[in-house]
Parts: sequence; C-alpha cells; structure tokens
Amino acid sequence: MQLAVQSQFPSPADIRSAEILASVRQAFVDKGFDGASMQDLARAAGMSVGNFYRYFASKSAIIQALILQDAAQIRRDFAAILDTPDPIATLARAIHDRIQSSACAKDAELWAEIEAASRRSPEIAEASRQLEAEVVHQILAVFASATGLTPDEAQGRFSGHASFILVMVKSASCISSAAPLDQEQVRTRIGRSIDQTLAEVSASGTRPDCPAPVSRPQPATI
Repeated sequence: MQLAVQSQFPSPADIRSAEILASVRQAFVDKGFDGASMQDLARAAGMSVGNFYRYFASKSAIIQALILQDAAQIRRDFAAILDTPDPIATLARAIHDRIQSSACAKDAELWAEIEAASRRSPEIAEASRQLEAEVVHQILAVFASATGLTPDEAQGRFSGHASFILVMVKSASCISSAAPLDQEQVRTRIGRSIDQTLAEVSASGTRPDCPAPVSRPQPATI
C-alpha cells in the first residue's frame, strides 16, 4: 500500500471518511482491535452497520485508513516546520510539546493496538512500516534544509539520528503507566537526548548561516 498524498480538495466521501475515522479511533482504544466489532465502530460513528460497510469493508481497512490519515497530517506538520527560518529549533519545540502532551499517551494506546494488529496482518504491518519511514524521511528533510546538505547526504550522515528521534518519541508515549514522578523524569531524559541529537546535526551543517546547536535550559540532574 502506498502512502499517497491526499488531494488539496477532498471529495465529500473523503470528508465523511475522515469524520468516521475520528469517531472510531476511541472505540479501538477502548475495546482494542479484536474487541471492537464492526457494530461497535458503526455505533461510534453514528451509522448503521450496512452504511458503515460502504466506507470500510473491514477493520483492517479502517486501520490502513487511519495510518494514511496520520501520514497526511505528518506531511502537513513537517511542511510547516520546513517553512520556518530555523527548522531544527522548530522541530525541537514541536517534539517537546508532543512528548509533554496528553495526546501523546492517547495516541500511544491506539498505536499499541495497531502494532498488535500488524503481527497478524501483513498489510497493516507494511502500512505501519511505511508510516515510520515517512517520519524518518521528513526528519531528514529538516536536517537537509538546516545544514545545507543534499537529501542524499543528509540520509547518509543522519539516518541514525532521525531513527533515534523517532524511537525516543515513541518511547515517550509508552510511559503513561509509570508513577507520576517517574513519568516526568523519563520525559526529561528523553527530551535531553533528543536535544543532544539535534545539536549534533545542527553543529555539523555546511551552510555559513547554519543555526547554532539547539540550546534549551537544562533541568536539574536526576
């Protein structure tokens, strides 16, 4: 399955599908991929089961659509980051806002269900893999823009950095079950590791006007 870019002017069917997906996300979180029936999902969307099937023929189709939807939002978010004077600093702020937000933990519940489903569905596994590859690709585009490297050069030098940031953000979303104090400490350490990684990239830029390494107030040592 290809993560195709959505058209600028979505059709009414696309708009309705997006509304349905927004409604069923929480049903997957509440009941799990296996526990949520098509009847549950249709009810969450305020539709009859027969009408629901007109949009999505199976739960796997819904999961794949959710992944596509998130991929499109990722592209929009990174396009906005690339349109700023200092993309790396903007990326750092966006990441810190993300790992501190309640939405991070909420999305983690859904993505835990998607990862579990991917073990049983090759189609979902491939879609999930492509989404992560898209995130890494977009991070590398920020690195290329900020350092003056070509996309290929940025990939050769910083693919590990980009993948590490993705892993750290995913890890931050998996700590909601920890004690409150531990959550804050873990998020602080994750944020510090991400800042250090971004600083390495920024410091290795080739452009004369390449931004200085990311600098943020350091919290007390844990």
